[in-house]
Amino acid sequence: MTAFGGIETGALLGIVEQAGTDVATLIEGLSREELLRSRLTRQEVLRLLARMAATLATLPPGVRARMPELDWDGWQSLAQRLALPPGPALDEALAFGCEAMLPATLLWLRVYRQGQPELFQMVP
Repeated sequence: MTAFGGIETGALLGIVEQAGTDVATLIEGLSREELLRSRLTRQEVLRLLARMAATLATLPPGVRARMPELDWDGWQSLAQRLALPPGPALDEALAFGCEAMLPATLLWLRVYRQGQPELFQMVP
């Protein structure tokens, strides 16, 4: 995998984008309280946010350097917090992921897709 894209980078960014879009669709119109009360939606959102965090963590430093506006440290921290046992700390992490990390990440991925499309292409 190179700093300039490639099959792996394009596939990983595609996974992040798809998971993020899925979360956005699931939480659309839900209040924080509704999300936290909904067992099925909550579990799926938790799974997808954890997938985003884990996938972002696999991107090499060269790719990360080309996407400096993404909150890499924030995603690493969120991954740890999403692994907490059920309780208020996990609820807060889930809400923060949906309300802050997700929208910012999806926005920046759109910007990067336009400005650096080679990162998202799946070519050898």
